[in-house]
Amino acid sequence: MRTRYLFPHWSRYLGWLLVFVHIPIMLIKKMLVGEHYEGHAAGDTGFFTSDHLFFIATALFMAIGLFLVAFSKEHIEDEQISQLRLDSLQWAIYVNYGLLILTLIISNDRVHILFLNMWVPLAFFIVRFRWKIWQLNRLLKKEESQA
Repeated sequence: MRTRYLFPHWSRYLGWLLVFVHIPIMLIKKMLVGEHYEGHAAGDTGFFTSDHLFFIATALFMAIGLFLVAFSKEHIEDEQISQLRLDSLQWAIYVNYGLLILTLIISNDRVHILFLNMWVPLAFFIVRFRWKIWQLNRLLKKEESQA
């Protein structure tokens, strides 16, 4: 994976900010509106309503935030990090398509399928990539202490 296509390291922090801004806003909106929220007010079914614009803005905050976190450079970008990044991306695609096929078989809820395709690959990639880097750092520290 070529590092020239990655975002600068500082953009990871901007990405986390966007993700963590999205979460409380959505929780507050859900608590205020309730569980039976249909996405629009009664008689208000067009595009670009306030609810639709709110949905677009918060979905973009989350998607752009996860994208920035996933594809930001590390402090030290070497071949091993590039290989971990590539393996994690491959696993994320496998998991995403497995979940997508399963969801298509057992549900026809298009909103959940949209979110599944938008956020699951990025979230799984981030979790697996960070986990592998943590394992690598732990192994390196263990080797240093034994030397």
